[in-house]
Amino acid sequence: MSSVYIQIVIWNLEKSDATVESLREYLRDYAVDAFSTLQGMRMKTWFADAEKGYWGAVYLWDGAKVGNPLSVSRAIELIGYPPTTTSVFAVEAIAEGVSVIESFKGVGRAFEESPAPVHDR
Repeated sequence: MSSVYIQIVIWNLEKSDATVESLREYLRDYAVDAFSTLQGMRMKTWFADAEKGYWGAVYLWDGAKVGNPLSVSRAIELIGYPPTTTSVFAVEAIAEGVSVIESFKGVGRAFEESPAPVHDR
């Protein structure tokens, strides 16, 4: 089996006209479907902290030769500048737990009618 890699991409939206809410529309209307066609990408998970102004994603790639997310992404265009940080790491291990969620399709705040408030733990 070949090695698996993760890529973490984070934007600080401080200098952007884009907001977490506007970027959720991008996910619903375009990005989730577009990234689902990207060769070599096992999974992409978007994350955000609206209060602190952070937007980002974690990719899980099939091997060291990561795909070209820029081939389908419109994030730089919408945000107005490249990611604040980008890193790629070799995956040491993966554990899959038992979940009531059978498929990730349609999962996430971008697909909720009215997102539940986030509470600090």
